[in-house]
Amino acid sequence: MIMACDPKIANRLKRAEGQIRGILKMMDDDKPCQEIMPQLLAVRSSVDKVMGLVVAENLKRCLDESGTASDEKIDEALKMITKL
Repeated sequence: MIMACDPKIANRLKRAEGQIRGILKMMDDDKPCQEIMPQLLAVRSSVDKVMGLVVAENLKRCLDESGTASDEKIDEALKMITKL
C-alpha cells in the first residue's frame, strides 16, 4: 500500500531534520556529549513517534477498505513495528 504524505507526519519529520542539523552544529562546535545525547534521544523519540503514526495510519486504511482487520493485515502491521 502506498502512503500519502500526511502534513502532520511531514511536519514531524521536518522538525526531526532540524534537530539533526542542530546536533551536527553542536558536534562541529565541540559541545560535550552530555549536551548532545539529550538531543539525539529527542530525535529518536520523534522518529519512533512517526513510525507509530505510519503503522497506525496503514492499519486504519486497511480497516476502512475492508471494514474489518484480517489477521494477515494485523500481522503485517505488527511486523512493521517489531522490525524496530
